Amino acid sequence: MRKKLPIGIQTLQEIREGNYYYVDKSGFALSLIDQGKYYFLSRPRRFGKSLFLDTLKELFEGNRQLFQGLAAHHQWDWSVTYPVISISFGGGVVRDRPDLEATLHQQLSYHEGRFALPAAFPDIRSRFHELIRLVHAQTGRRVVILVDEYDKPILDRIEEPDAARQIREGLKDFYSVIKDDDAHVKFAFLTGVSKFSKVSIFSGLNNLEDITLDKQFSAICGYTDQDVDAVFAPELEGLDRHEIRKWYNGYNWTGDAVYNPLDLLLLFRNRQFRPWWFETGTPTFLVNYLAEKGFFTPELAGLRSSMTLLSTFDVGHMTPEALLFQTGYLTIKQVEEPIRGQWV
Repeated sequence: MRKKLPIGIQTLQEIREGNYYYVDKSGFALSLIDQGKYYFLSRPRRFGKSLFLDTLKELFEGNRQLFQGLAAHHQWDWSVTYPVISISFGGGVVRDRPDLEATLHQQLSYHEGRFALPAAFPDIRSRFHELIRLVHAQTGRRVVILVDEYDKPILDRIEEPDAARQIREGLKDFYSVIKDDDAHVKFAFLTGVSKFSKVSIFSGLNNLEDITLDKQFSAICGYTDQDVDAVFAPELEGLDRHEIRKWYNGYNWTGDAVYNPLDLLLLFRNRQFRPWWFETGTPTFLVNYLAEKGFFTPELAGLRSSMTLLSTFDVGHMTPEALLFQTGYLTIKQVEEPIRGQWV
């Protein structure tokens, strides 16, 4: 039976209650929670990062009805719930450091209101720390912290290095609170498009486990071939399955290959083969940066790169290969280890 296509929908509740197709990612959530505590994931835009974060939120808050028939339903202890603090930079554009702080004050005010807590401090760092501590004390449960598009404020100003650095320093100070409050934190998950070097933005949160290139979690966002055949079978009629695979399959982060969700959903809706994801808007900063460097895609033929190079990204220090990989215009074709411990 055909269902509705979840184009642009980022909340699990709307998908599960609105008769939309849903590719179950709750098994990945269980694995993360079982194996560790602090995680970072980088994926290109429109790959389903926000939906996965919302899945984590609904799981920790114990909304069992949304997980009927999913992997987590019979494996999660629904008798225990955890308070969730979600921070998102997806909406609007951050202009400078004061604008960043205003955005954070607004979001912290929202969570203080949820738990009927006072805003006891004027600065962001102290206010965030107090929120985490008091929510733990009030609920008796350690806090879950979910950050969506952690890097967007910096990318908003990446073409203005001085402003971008000021914003980066503000974010670094904010994120460091998570490690400082380890005793009050149950789980933390941060996602974004780019992977800034740990010494720049995560120097105060150096216990994050980066699962971006973890083979086990390659398909944590996106659809696998099996997902397409099982979940979207009613949409395949009249479309050449081989062409679907040739056009859209192949994004890879060293494990299972995946399709970009937006590409497939728009294909199923419009019944036309086009580069839907690409056409939704290439970041202006990417075009300007490549033009400034005189870098053209034919130079990428047969590109071999170290894992380190692909993660080299910071204000004023970006390689074209890293930028194209992190924004989704390059993917991993093959991984080799010519020398023990050195990956290419």
